[in-house]
Amino acid sequence: MKFSTKAIHAGQKPDPATGATVVPIYQTATYTQEEVGRHKGYEYSRTGNPTRTALEECLASLEDGRYACAFSSGLAAADAALSWLRPYDHVVANADLYGGTYRLFETVYKTRQVDFCTVDGVDPSDFQKAIRPTTKLIWVESPTNPLLQVIDLASVAEICAKNEIAFAVDNTFATPYFQNPLNLGADLVIHSTTKYIGGHSDVVGGAVVTRRDDLADAIKFHQNAVGAIPGPFDAWLILRGVKTLAVRMVQHEENARRVALFLSGHPRVKSVAYPGLGSHPQHKLAAAQMTGFGGMVTFRIDGGPSEANDFLKRLKIFSLAESLGGVESLARYPPLMTHGSIPKAEREHRGICEGTIRLSVGIEDAEDLIEDLAQAFDPDR
Repeated sequence: MKFSTKAIHAGQKPDPATGATVVPIYQTATYTQEEVGRHKGYEYSRTGNPTRTALEECLASLEDGRYACAFSSGLAAADAALSWLRPYDHVVANADLYGGTYRLFETVYKTRQVDFCTVDGVDPSDFQKAIRPTTKLIWVESPTNPLLQVIDLASVAEICAKNEIAFAVDNTFATPYFQNPLNLGADLVIHSTTKYIGGHSDVVGGAVVTRRDDLADAIKFHQNAVGAIPGPFDAWLILRGVKTLAVRMVQHEENARRVALFLSGHPRVKSVAYPGLGSHPQHKLAAAQMTGFGGMVTFRIDGGPSEANDFLKRLKIFSLAESLGGVESLARYPPLMTHGSIPKAEREHRGICEGTIRLSVGIEDAEDLIEDLAQAFDPDR
């Protein structure tokens, strides 16, 4: 099946009890057994729930994986993807990371004596140079958050294979519609399903997808042992959202391209990062490893925090809010919002300067979005 068909049908057969076309919300904590150890595949909803199973099967299909585990948030998914690491193991990650992932590395796993280092990563050889005898995992976002750098996933996968290191890719920004890291050599794919997969800013969730039996077993064990699972209604909402992922991503990309072009020509904009622009340093790589460029645009306004805040306050259609990937357009100030957990000196070293603004371009009319940005730059025009 092609992508759009899988999004609507994978894991979503008619309900065997009633024939319901849409997967029901199995709002139950437990399941009646015929006798001890004899049941219909479900015992307790922390361990398994039919609504969650449908979501997991669908997500595995969309990423061309064999296994998927759904979680209560993107960070719970990231935690599960790291859970198999042991004290003194070493992880290499690209430096431009979501602030929550950085916090998870620095304040949770380092206290468990798992060591992390970051490299720029735009040149794949950066990862090779950082490998130690204890390195067990390379972790990558691509496109990155918030600077939208593009990492050469196939090249990093070759480095991992040569060194017998696992390779994890956070694919939240690209979505499985535009990029399939497993097909490029990754071992684990992580998603915040809160974002584009859910698509409507009304549910929080996460997922990990893999083809490897050993990693699937470890992550499934962690899912059950720790219990950071989505409830049946949350799983149902994400599953409902994923049905329209393909059509939404087409519009997100078209609108983001037009917004990026507008910003590129504005005198108050110092720089624009969007992989779909020919001016993006990794544009050719993005075109080769992705089937589209996504809906995220990051730019640097002329000025600092005060000018950025004034601009953001004047927006009328773009909402000043955390998160991304919903049908509505959002704007945020990474230095004090999504990346506020990263120390100021570290943020600036990574390129997240005080004039940085990140846009999640929604699926409203592009002309309205451009007009909103224009008036926020110059309300008296």
